[in-house]
Amino acid sequence: MNFIIWIIFGALVGWVASIIMKTSRRGLFRNIIVGLLGSALGGWIASIFNIGSVNTFTFESFAIAVGGAVLLIWLLRKL
Repeated sequence: MNFIIWIIFGALVGWVASIIMKTSRRGLFRNIIVGLLGSALGGWIASIFNIGSVNTFTFESFAIAVGGAVLLIWLLRKL
């Protein structure tokens, strides 16, 4: 069940990040991938700077995950 919740969380994070970055026509699968990878990136950066984590479902973890997904989309655009 946790796996399904993380997939839904990743899809939501990817969708919000795609709206922020104006790439909202990418599809559900890409939103899930960007959301999950962005959450991992955001969590890694947050742990380096000791500002939070994405281990629980809180507004803070959602913001960190969205920030990581936005950063990931920005980095992918630069490539």
